[in-house]
Amino acid sequence: MKKVVLISMLTLALLVPLAAGADDYSSAISVFNSSPNVQPFFKNAYGYALFPTVGTGAIVVGGAYGEGKVYRGGKVTGTATLVHASIGFQLGGKAFSEIVFFEDKRAYDTFISGEFAFDAKASAVAITAGAQAQASTAGSSASATAGPKTGSQAAAKYNNGMATFIHHKGGLMGSLAVGGQKFSYKPL
Repeated sequence: MKKVVLISMLTLALLVPLAAGADDYSSAISVFNSSPNVQPFFKNAYGYALFPTVGTGAIVVGGAYGEGKVYRGGKVTGTATLVHASIGFQLGGKAFSEIVFFEDKRAYDTFISGEFAFDAKASAVAITAGAQAQASTAGSSASATAGPKTGSQAAAKYNNGMATFIHHKGGLMGSLAVGGQKFSYKPL
């Protein structure tokens, strides 16, 4: 088991992004804002957390890591990290961008309160065709439901004051795993 954990950690280390530059954040915002399903959230949200690149790797035991920024009123208020751990049938690696919108001050305050984690019912909407995404752990639940960027889409909505969207950037990973995303926040 130690070898599997070590191999998984090495796989993840290869995928962990370097600190994202300003262009990475601008590019990720443009990609998300190009989705008609996401545009209303940019217009009406109290704030959001953006992770331009989250790297995921697994061989039975897996993990993900991403660094991001938290925005309120269009201004950066702090930085955040996303960590995900999982165990189960899984193999491969992938990269994606993630954005979590906050409907109101309460949702924003919940996220920045320290250690925030999505519960097992939390899900994220994939904005790229053919991609499916799910975020889960213990903690407060947040989700939105809609189809892929092409084809019919249901209206996305806030769940417990948060809505999460994923944009698949590349890689291939098959998994049937349990685990979840945990966030930490550091004010500027």
